[in-house]
Amino acid sequence: MPTPSTTAVAARGFPLVVLAALCWGTAGVSGQVVAARTDLGPLDIAWHRMAIGAVALLTAHLLTRHRSTTAPVPLTRPLAVRLALVAAGLAAYQLAFFAAVALAGVSISTLVALGLAPLLIALGTTALGHGRPDRATLTALAVALVGLTLLVGLTAGASAGTAVLLGALVATGSALGYAVVTVAGGDVPVGIPVTLVGFAGGALLLTPVALVAGLRLTTEPVALATLLYLGVVPSAAAYALFFRGLQTVPGAVAGIVTLLEPVAATALATAFLGERLPLGALAGGLLVLAAVAGLYLRRPAPAVTELRG
Repeated sequence: MPTPSTTAVAARGFPLVVLAALCWGTAGVSGQVVAARTDLGPLDIAWHRMAIGAVALLTAHLLTRHRSTTAPVPLTRPLAVRLALVAAGLAAYQLAFFAAVALAGVSISTLVALGLAPLLIALGTTALGHGRPDRATLTALAVALVGLTLLVGLTAGASAGTAVLLGALVATGSALGYAVVTVAGGDVPVGIPVTLVGFAGGALLLTPVALVAGLRLTTEPVALATLLYLGVVPSAAAYALFFRGLQTVPGAVAGIVTLLEPVAATALATAFLGERLPLGALAGGLLVLAAVAGLYLRRPAPAVTELRG
């Protein structure tokens, strides 16, 4: 039974998780603002987010490392493989997310990526030997698939057709990238700055690809400010808030709270980008969120303690 002191500590951590989820919800709209004002494509925006986030995280790490009391962790081969998968998965996740936004818009991309990622994580951990899927997992998967069918199918019929379907497929790749990040980073020992490693490694992986594709920069003031915001707030700062909150907030509760991300993204896309979802598609989105919420309520969700966004 929690004591009043532990309850008070958890209460202080809860708003941090809420704030992190709301920050993540601004990422898609920020990318759209940059794309509308410049000729930067999804690869350019993803590279800027990774690079700026890495610089911000590295700066914070250098400024606070003297406060750490954790003993150094040796870099073994299995740990190096996990960190490499985190970096590769994060790079792929960011690139696929912004590509999906360009095709299908913020609302669809965020809902598809958010709805599938936790279910892919559950199935991935099962495939790695953590037990067969239970009834709750299979039920959540079925409900999510029905919701995604409504969400994507009705929206495609009402608006951009093939572009929305393709965007939803790319967003599925984004969810897969996030699942790789989460599963690979799940057992990284305390003392390893996995968020910093993920962003720095992801930026390094994206750099040669971006250079070969013709990396584009911008000096447009609003776009530049938005890119800085994208790299610092919904990336470096949001992850710091989330991990701090998870020190006192149970993982299952945090998983449900992060469902605020698509709510925020959809509200911003409706208010500032003019996106509209049919009522049936909104119902599909609610089914996706209900499936994820049911999964987290039924079982522990340590996977959500890793990178997101």
